[in-house]
Amino acid sequence: MSKQQRPKAVIVIFGATGDLAKRKLFPSIYRLVQNGKIGEDFAVVGTGRRQWTNDVFRENVKKSLGSNISSHADLDTFTSHFFYHPLDVSEPSSYLGLEALLHELEGYYKTGGNRIFYLAMAPDFFGIIANNLKASGLKDAAGWTRLVIEKPFGNDLPSAKALNKEIRAVFDEEQIYRIDHYLGKEMVQNIEVIRFANGIFEHLWNNRFISNVQITSSESLGVEDRSRYYDNSGAVRDMVQNHMLQMVALLAMEPPINLTTEEIRSEKVKVLRALRQMEVNGVDDYFVRGQYGDGETGIGYRKEAPQLSASKTETFVAGKIMIDNYRWAGVPFYIRTGKRMAKKSIKIVVEFKDIPMNLYYKNKQEKHPNLLVINIQPNEGITLYLNAKKAGAGTDVKPIKLAYNNNGINGINTPEAYEKLIYDCMIGDMTNFTHWNEVAQSWSFVDPILKLWESDQPDFPNYAAGSMGPLEADKLLEKDGFHWWPIVED
Repeated sequence: MSKQQRPKAVIVIFGATGDLAKRKLFPSIYRLVQNGKIGEDFAVVGTGRRQWTNDVFRENVKKSLGSNISSHADLDTFTSHFFYHPLDVSEPSSYLGLEALLHELEGYYKTGGNRIFYLAMAPDFFGIIANNLKASGLKDAAGWTRLVIEKPFGNDLPSAKALNKEIRAVFDEEQIYRIDHYLGKEMVQNIEVIRFANGIFEHLWNNRFISNVQITSSESLGVEDRSRYYDNSGAVRDMVQNHMLQMVALLAMEPPINLTTEEIRSEKVKVLRALRQMEVNGVDDYFVRGQYGDGETGIGYRKEAPQLSASKTETFVAGKIMIDNYRWAGVPFYIRTGKRMAKKSIKIVVEFKDIPMNLYYKNKQEKHPNLLVINIQPNEGITLYLNAKKAGAGTDVKPIKLAYNNNGINGINTPEAYEKLIYDCMIGDMTNFTHWNEVAQSWSFVDPILKLWESDQPDFPNYAAGSMGPLEADKLLEKDGFHWWPIVED
């Protein structure tokens, strides 16, 4: 990649002293530089309430890189592009010094006046920062300006609408990059390719040939040091409204007329609009919740922190999603996500219908349906389960696997999702960022769940740490004649 092809910008990180910046943003920017996707024409400005100097900030950046460092020789050169500006986001006067610093850096690094404002902070500050960026003139750069926002975008549909209205008063939709880091994962992006580049799948990708789809995103860890955030969020807001529904949309969308951002987003919105809406009194027919208690892998959620002792926040959600359109009518999309589960895994299982009369099985219990398994994390890859004759005499059948492992191919190992998304933002590719219409439709779908569960007293805890969730999640599928496929393959 030539220097002329590398994006130029000053990246301003609000909340640069926080956990997200240290764990994800700094290492991702480092890898972009090491991989040659960013040249010398960039600068990173960290802001925060702490009275740090440039040197203190750079030392913290170095520490955040950990084992990611490929060469200590170029570490000082890399961190020399990092600058710190103490800032109170609620104080308009704090932004005046930031404007002077950006002008100086833009002249020195020849960034063309391009600016990215990355809000790695609580959403309560999004509107405040946007308004101050406008009032201080920081938004009106010589080049392009982009605003990157982390989830959650609101707490429900009304609050999301209010937040969007506030931000849109300052930034156009084309300038707003709402991050969903799942969309930066290599195998999530591969869903479209698996479908639309392979006739063997796309011709069968409908209710005539698919019996159900299962999406699992399980975490083996608990809430760790995120208890304050998580207890106000819960699994629905933290996972279902964004990550899980985005994967449903990618799996169920119609083929776009081309691969432009606008067309792909348009097809995803159509899926989200077709989700069967639930009334509050009908939520229990489609969704179950859970909270982990003491188990083999740790203590219960209510023991993680003193303020959680009587919490009714869900740490697990399983649901059946129906898509009422021509392609998917009658096919359940089952989702489950939770903390303190048996294994960490993100996996999609597409179960195909059996043939009308299978001669090779004596009873229904012996049948092995064809499965397409997409492993997003770990062991990224694709596995297709087929049936074949066992070696030797007779007609006994056994399932076999055709597998492709992304980790085993040189040069295409899965990149860190934030690395991919930061680069996409720098080059102006919005395909893997969520449009406001996607956010609004997702909130519209989950709001009845939140409304019921906030007013209803759950019987928690109802699953042990280290298990795969409450028994009710299994019953959700059993009543339809299905079962959860294991997240760990034989």
